[in-house]
Amino acid sequence: MDFYPPSLEQPAPPGMAPPREMDMRSLPEYRIEPPDILQVELLKLVPLPPYRIESYDVVQISVLNTLLDQPINNYYLVEAEGTVNLGPAYGTVRIVGMTIEEAEREITAKLLQILARPQVSVQLARASGLQPITGPYLVASDGTINLRQYGSVHVAGKTLTEAKLAIERHLSAFLDSPEASIDIASYNSKVYYIITAGAGQGDNIVRVPITGNETVLDALSQVQGLSQLSSKNIWIARPAPGGYGCEQVLPINYDAITRGAVTATNYQILPGDRVFIDDDKIIAFHSTISKIIGPFERFLGFTSLTASAVRGVQLIGYRRAY
Repeated sequence: MDFYPPSLEQPAPPGMAPPREMDMRSLPEYRIEPPDILQVELLKLVPLPPYRIESYDVVQISVLNTLLDQPINNYYLVEAEGTVNLGPAYGTVRIVGMTIEEAEREITAKLLQILARPQVSVQLARASGLQPITGPYLVASDGTINLRQYGSVHVAGKTLTEAKLAIERHLSAFLDSPEASIDIASYNSKVYYIITAGAGQGDNIVRVPITGNETVLDALSQVQGLSQLSSKNIWIARPAPGGYGCEQVLPINYDAITRGAVTATNYQILPGDRVFIDDDKIIAFHSTISKIIGPFERFLGFTSLTASAVRGVQLIGYRRAY
């Protein structure tokens, strides 16, 4: 007869019956913990004004009332020496280190040497000094993610919405009204454990990340089902919910959930659960007996080998004597 470990002495209150297949429940809102991996995408990357133009920035320059065959309406790279080349008719203008307004005045002053009434508009198209933020970020052991040149942000214990607000608030010191999008790229902090008893040969423990939709059958599939050392005596040991002083133990009817598709004990796996697969008692007994008599067998074998060697030496000496 299969043995099941003791369950709670007091029944669970109404509404706390464990969820199972066909009666799955959504887990509480996910809270970030180390070593989760976050996917951060910055939807708006605009530097704080007043921005000063740097080498290798790209600016869009539009000018009205230019020469007919030499229009100025394009994207221009700020070269290494800090200038933009407006074309052969207008030459170059040094704008590095200037704000957008200062660059407009400088370009206007340059064009007034050639044109009568130039109307200049300058916009920043790409800032070379702004490092991209979009990408995956590992939540470090101190609960922070490192945004490189923008510093670290503490996100552990926060929901995705709270982490999004924290990142945007931190980046607002460097960027103008930053907008971020955050998702979980790898669920590493919420796990459950599958423990397979080894029938006296050592237990095997598998740590499995949880997504919130696993059942007992999903857990068993992670270890390719029952091994030759396992029995069908399986249960879930669940950490105690608030108000209880001991764990919950949920026995599982293996034949019912596999052969009969009965969902009563095909429980939903929750973070922190231990799915325990007991060993076959006959194999465990055999392993125990082997451990006990093994040393004696080796000792007797060594004694027999020694005696045989002594007799062989004596026989050789007898033959030499005669």
